[in-house]
Amino acid sequence: MMNLPNIRLLSQQLAAPQFNTPHEVVDWFGFMQAQEKGMLPWAVAMRTRRPSLAAYRQAYDEGQIIRSHLFRCTWQLATAQDLRWMVQLCADSSRRAARGYLKQTGGAISEDEEKHANDIIAKVLQGRSSVTGKELKALLDEQGLTDDAHTMSVYLRFAEYDGVICSGKFHPNQNTYALVEERIPKQPDLTRDEALALLARKYFRSHAPATLTDFVWWTGLPISACRLGIDNIGDELIEERYRGETYYLHADTRTRGCRNQLMLLPSFDEYLIGYKTRHHVLADEHRPRAHTNNGLFFPIIVDGGQVVGNWHNKTLKTDYFDPIVSRDDTTALARYTRFLDK
Repeated sequence: MMNLPNIRLLSQQLAAPQFNTPHEVVDWFGFMQAQEKGMLPWAVAMRTRRPSLAAYRQAYDEGQIIRSHLFRCTWQLATAQDLRWMVQLCADSSRRAARGYLKQTGGAISEDEEKHANDIIAKVLQGRSSVTGKELKALLDEQGLTDDAHTMSVYLRFAEYDGVICSGKFHPNQNTYALVEERIPKQPDLTRDEALALLARKYFRSHAPATLTDFVWWTGLPISACRLGIDNIGDELIEERYRGETYYLHADTRTRGCRNQLMLLPSFDEYLIGYKTRHHVLADEHRPRAHTNNGLFFPIIVDGGQVVGNWHNKTLKTDYFDPIVSRDDTTALARYTRFLDK
């Protein structure tokens, strides 16, 4: 019988992590959810052997890891060498979704307006290694590119989807921006088939066991594209039937070596958000305390692979779904505070 939670803890590098650096972790995943800036460093660092906030900031500052809008029209963290081919894969669907979002707010941006905005954004960022969102808005105002907050956010997203901008250096409170051509070295182009195969490889080695439905959810790509990605690495995958569904494990998947431990996971962590179906690790009656129906994910406590409570990264207070069960979170809290100090 497959122990799905334990294998996922190993695949996700939450148990017995194999890597030393933030770059290695992000490369393993392909991309990681990056919606919550404040807790993103912990999401990455806790998957290294020795979690360090300083190591995360260094990797971010040096442009080894990049934050940008990618798949599912939301913030993701990817490596510099993966960003360009990922943008090419998801740009069309993301751009359509952004136009739909803008239409709901009563606005519209033509292709000519998109190109014009891209040209201005590239002009004001030229030669600047990193600017904050506030600084960028002021620079754009000087060039006459002004609009409401909704429209401006879409201009910036289009610039990301068009491969013009990405994140700059680390800032604890603000988004930062830089030109892709100045921040990220050129990489060999991939064909669509090669890109889909690489995306599937990264997903199933970092999220196994997972289903086709999970992969479709994670990427936001059409099911036909996801099937093609799986087919392109078919000899690397192992199929397992579990509770009536087909799950894929990558040939590199570890199935042993997971010891029981309590963990503090950040909001929007891949352990939950990386799958369409989460009932294997989260009881349905506790779901509202882990995430909302409209996609807001909270910091969670995981014990033995199961989501058992919530925690607060500022106060370090813990709140368990079943307070009668005795749990020792001393080690987990100490690991988090050490991370902040390193």
